[in-house]
Amino acid sequence: MTEHTAIIHDIGYRHYEGPRLGRGNAARALALHSLRGVFGLGRTTRAKIIPFLLAAIMMLPAVVSIAVMALAKQSGIGYPSYAVAMQAVLAIFLASQAPYLVAPDLRYRVLPLYLSRPVTVLDYVGAKLAAMTAALFLLLAVPLTVMFVGELLVDLPGPPHTRDYIASVVSALLVALLLASIGLALASFTPRRGLGVASVIAFYLFTSAVSGVFFAVLSANGHEIAARWALLINPIFLVDSVQVALFGTAPSTGEGYPAGPWSALILLAVIALALTALVSRYRKAASS
Repeated sequence: MTEHTAIIHDIGYRHYEGPRLGRGNAARALALHSLRGVFGLGRTTRAKIIPFLLAAIMMLPAVVSIAVMALAKQSGIGYPSYAVAMQAVLAIFLASQAPYLVAPDLRYRVLPLYLSRPVTVLDYVGAKLAAMTAALFLLLAVPLTVMFVGELLVDLPGPPHTRDYIASVVSALLVALLLASIGLALASFTPRRGLGVASVIAFYLFTSAVSGVFFAVLSANGHEIAARWALLINPIFLVDSVQVALFGTAPSTGEGYPAGPWSALILLAVIALALTALVSRYRKAASS
């Protein structure tokens, strides 16, 4: 008869006795991890190609502008129009990276692990939104700042365009927040990254095309006021109109925008609508 004996092995497990940092630190850690992931840091080499290539493309107009200022002693591309000129690159960056932030957690159903404790749905959504907003803001603000520093070093005749630079940085923040809200909301409705990319690109192409067609048709028929409203269908032009209202810069489209606070109100409404859809999507995913 064989006698069975039980043996307890000490595997060195100890309970965590350090400080409990709470929800705020968890949300900040998630936001920083997400921001690093947007640029491919901590991921494979393949994941770094698109974000860094697009970042390099965003820098090209700034470099060319500095060269023009140094050689021809005249201003290059205007600060307030930088986002409008590079809106296609911003859209591609948003379409390629927004699904990365939301699709994997939805596809592999790991969201309940994040929300077990202490992170809430609002913490999770806020961290993702902060990461995408920061990434887009850096994509715009860095070349703008490089161009401004270059202008100061070249020392062009006349005062530096400090007001235009400040206006462009504020506008860059608004562009980043608006695009991040819309992009994450669109990408969150499918767990497939490919479909998320397609939805964001389709939204950009649709709004750009509709805005341009409506503006051309209405202008050709003499409806100038309605044509100006049609420009606001494009999210980038919407932010540009807010920039014009706040800082008095020239419209980047060469046309005027509707007067009054309407552009700012529409901007806030679109952001609120996108964030409401995003939070509702994650609450539904967390409960399923």
